[in-house]
Amino acid sequence: MKLWLISQEANDGYDTYDSAVVVAPDEETAKRVHPSGYVFSESDGPSGTWATPENVVAKCVGVAADDLESGQVICASFNAG
Repeated sequence: MKLWLISQEANDGYDTYDSAVVVAPDEETAKRVHPSGYVFSESDGPSGTWATPENVVAKCVGVAADDLESGQVICASFNAG
């Protein structure tokens, strides 16, 4: 597993997430992780607090510890309003 910095600029107002560090095996899986801790499915639409996976940028920032699981959120940045 790897650590991914995910970010988005599609929803940039109050009460939205702008980025997070998540655990995932690959870039596409990382883009599907919502910073509140769930993974988008094919049928999910926009959440209002985050972007859909096609609007998320993922950058690998390291290797995750062996005891971490895919989809876990290490930390997230939320812009409260």
